[in-house]
Amino acid sequence: MLYKTLSAAVYGVDANIIEVEVDVSGIKMQEGHFHTVGLPDAAVRESRDRVRSALKNCGYDIPPTQITINLAPADIRKEGSGFDLPMALGILGAYGGLNKKEIPDALFVGELSLDGSLRGVRGALPIAIEARRTKVKRMIVPEVNAREAAMVEGVEVYPVKSLLDVIHYINSGNGISRMQVDTAQLLSQAQRLHVDFKDVRGQQTAKRALEVACAGGHNILMIGPPGSGKTMLAKRIPTILPPPTFEEALETTKIHSVAGVLDARAGLVGWRPFRAPHHTISDAGLIGGGAVPRPGEVSLAHNGVLFLDELPEFPRNVLEVMRQPLEDGTVCIARAAMSLTFPARFMLASAMNPCPCGFHNDRTRECHCTPPIIQRYISKISGPLLDRIDIHIDVPAVNYKEMRSTSDPESSARILERVVRARDIQLARFSSQCEKLYCNAQMPSQSIRKFCELSADCERLLERAMAQQGLSARAHDRILKVARTVADLDGTPQLETKHIAEAIQYRTLDRTFWA
Repeated sequence: MLYKTLSAAVYGVDANIIEVEVDVSGIKMQEGHFHTVGLPDAAVRESRDRVRSALKNCGYDIPPTQITINLAPADIRKEGSGFDLPMALGILGAYGGLNKKEIPDALFVGELSLDGSLRGVRGALPIAIEARRTKVKRMIVPEVNAREAAMVEGVEVYPVKSLLDVIHYINSGNGISRMQVDTAQLLSQAQRLHVDFKDVRGQQTAKRALEVACAGGHNILMIGPPGSGKTMLAKRIPTILPPPTFEEALETTKIHSVAGVLDARAGLVGWRPFRAPHHTISDAGLIGGGAVPRPGEVSLAHNGVLFLDELPEFPRNVLEVMRQPLEDGTVCIARAAMSLTFPARFMLASAMNPCPCGFHNDRTRECHCTPPIIQRYISKISGPLLDRIDIHIDVPAVNYKEMRSTSDPESSARILERVVRARDIQLARFSSQCEKLYCNAQMPSQSIRKFCELSADCERLLERAMAQQGLSARAHDRILKVARTVADLDGTPQLETKHIAEAIQYRTLDRTFWA
């Protein structure tokens, strides 16, 4: 007898609906045969042992017959343990253990324990999105994945704890309550952060540079001695970034769900992600990879911030693979079996010491590094990568008076107001563009020429800076983008010399080491 159920396979950050076809023969054998076809991976093939034990421990003794399971379409690779539940239901249905002859309007995912209880799976959110697209009405998922899947409107999500719960639900139509969530409330709760710029004493220039970076979505590099507050400043960047829209939160949550790093209690990544990998990370860990490619740190930072501390300590090959995502906002990973594209539109924040000992140009401590040693240290970061970083800013050590000052520093909330105001100006500016742009950092060359017109004074200032510092064409475009953001923060439609001058001052490494 043949029985069919629906499930889903995650492929990259998207899902495909899979039809699980179970056929059992009436011929009894000395030992039952359980065969799975349709490009299953090792975890799917091993499901036969989990399914048999789970059914047995739930009181269903399967006769020793030939069981063939086909996962269709057969040309899509199936991986993971989420097919356990639909396989078990298909076997029960084929043997007549279910009241319904078929269940065409419901999708099942879940990993079975040997006692019949259900464990969570990766990718519940992209599966729910695909279920909505293909007009599947219901999803039956493990309880731990229910909140995440319920974020998608248009699909009824039912949380279950065990195989017996699912069987009872199918046979009687009751016993399980539908999971419902208030997405607006979850989003507002998830956006509460526990750090603030008012905790940072001094560093007014660095704070201004970070405000400009967040207002325009620009990449930033902070250079300063140990203990000057670079990491402290970086960790507060998400507090002055515009809150994500619900669509952005869903997009980010989908990546975290596929990677298996989503907090099941929250169910939604409602804040701008802040990822800070250690400098020993591999290129595959940063960009993504594996036999079946998984998202890397650049994709987990999508719509948020990727912070690289001690930038020169990262291996050269690891830093160079970031060129594509910094330019295109996507990562394409090609393997023999498949080629996948992951989203990776993030703001790069990085920090470094000015020299190996960290005290070059420090007013209070002596540096023992020679100029060639300093040059070799800085040269670990390639020129093309530096060109892709819009803002380079010095972060000097904080003096005693600033640390002990009784005046309250400006809070993140006040800075955020100005950033949001500048972003609104940019969204209005780019609303008529064919290409969807969200901030000044994403402007292509034609948009730079259109929205960054220069007066004669601005032209002379920029030309002089280009000649004196030996800036590249890419650096020229970065200066104009940053100047446009500075003007937006001022609420000025036309670029002025002060905006160009401030943008030029944010090219510290060009001025100090490469001129």
